[in-house]
Amino acid sequence: MQTQTEERKQLAAALGRVASGVFVLTVRHARAETGMLASWVQQCAFEPPHVSVAIKRTRPIIDWLKPVASFILNVVEREQKNMISHFGHGFPLGEPAFDGIQIERHTDGSPVLATAHAFLHCIVRIRVNVGEHELFLAEVVGGRVLHDGHPMIHVRKSGAHY
Repeated sequence: MQTQTEERKQLAAALGRVASGVFVLTVRHARAETGMLASWVQQCAFEPPHVSVAIKRTRPIIDWLKPVASFILNVVEREQKNMISHFGHGFPLGEPAFDGIQIERHTDGSPVLATAHAFLHCIVRIRVNVGEHELFLAEVVGGRVLHDGHPMIHVRKSGAHY
């Protein structure tokens, strides 16, 4: 018979096998802008298209993601390991997030990573507290594939932590 600790480890291992993509969420707020690595992203509706994005509540970026706020989900290409190292630690609001990164501007001014595999332009519709995260349901109002390639896929060893 397994102990409760062993059962918890097995559950965490099984949860970690839920594969996800790797994205850089970029947002512009007035004249400020930032970006962060995001992996808890999933399409959750077809018509109109929506995605769900979970962000740890301690990330300062969530203050900018109120309902009707716009953001960009940049789909990281599987060879772009540099995006993980650049955006993985996050940036305090006001700190330059795009130094050394080539960006283009979406029609609303939001930064799009020029080397991303693809991007989605999203509008926050619903925000919900879930555990230690905020879950954002966002309508996808635009986007396109920028470069040939394959999106990066991420599988964690444990579903109990990053």
